[in-house]
Amino acid sequence: MRPGPLNLITDVPGLKVGNAEDSLLKSGVSVVTAEAPMVASVSVMGGAPGTRETDLLAPDKTAPGVDALVLAGGSAFGLAAAQGVMDALYEEGRGFAVFSARVPIVPAAILFDLLNGGEKRWGVNPYPALGRQALANASTCFRLGSRGAGCGAQTAQHKGGLGSASLVLEGGITVGALVAVNPMGSVTTPSGRHFWAAPFEFDAEFGGLGGEPMTGFHDMPESRKAGAMAALGNTTIAVVATDAQIDKAQAHRMAVAAQDGIGRAILPAHSPMDGDLVFACATGRQALRAPAQQLAQIGHAASLCLSRAIARAVWEATPALGDTLPTLREELGL
Repeated sequence: MRPGPLNLITDVPGLKVGNAEDSLLKSGVSVVTAEAPMVASVSVMGGAPGTRETDLLAPDKTAPGVDALVLAGGSAFGLAAAQGVMDALYEEGRGFAVFSARVPIVPAAILFDLLNGGEKRWGVNPYPALGRQALANASTCFRLGSRGAGCGAQTAQHKGGLGSASLVLEGGITVGALVAVNPMGSVTTPSGRHFWAAPFEFDAEFGGLGGEPMTGFHDMPESRKAGAMAALGNTTIAVVATDAQIDKAQAHRMAVAAQDGIGRAILPAHSPMDGDLVFACATGRQALRAPAQQLAQIGHAASLCLSRAIARAVWEATPALGDTLPTLREELGL
């Protein structure tokens, strides 16, 4: 396995990602969409999720595919970003056909970034407009770090952000991940100078800092995030994707397997105060020749991509006026 040419989720053929953010708000929206409806499912392992239309993604539910997936800041206010995306898709003639009507299917998940130093005293909810803008910005190339849904994200010790990574498997199937990293836990080891995801790094994609040299168990330092804002404001939300031809049940297993990527890259993960959630989607361009073996490889690759994307999100974060936590690069003097 090797990363794809962009090392982004958009190495999966047919996918596009759009970001929109407001630097004063310190929040934003990320949208994953494709040229045609995507098979999709979801896994939720955090104790405090915020979602829209995720029930449709269960394998026994009728909706055959989705037109877009939305990751947003703003806590429950951010769920309105999906309405902006839905309205824009409707104007384009996209959506699930119900006789003469069309209804775009746009599941969404949110993270809590209401106490990160941004200006939150809005008169009109800004998230529908940010969702519409993110969809309009959709492209195969996009920036990481303090962008989109990761604009105002924070980890226990440093600024969080938006991350992405990809892998191409033997046989040509591509797997990718997109993640907004805002957990209760820490993405760095107890020394604060190394990533938990270090064993999975390719080509110094998140700094080449190497693994933690200290051996044995070490307690994590006190959370800066809890001191700066609130221990309840968390969540890591992600999309993993492939061009393999899979159904909704198989997409669900892919999402479940990808959750391991969160557990390997963030400590602790899946807490009662996190809304940890992974969407899985597929464009269906490559048939499976050996389904049992290939599905296991796809799930494994999705978890590796997600771990790497989490570290890349923190590595690429940039400082901004009013931040309540430093970036990792600031703390390392880089």
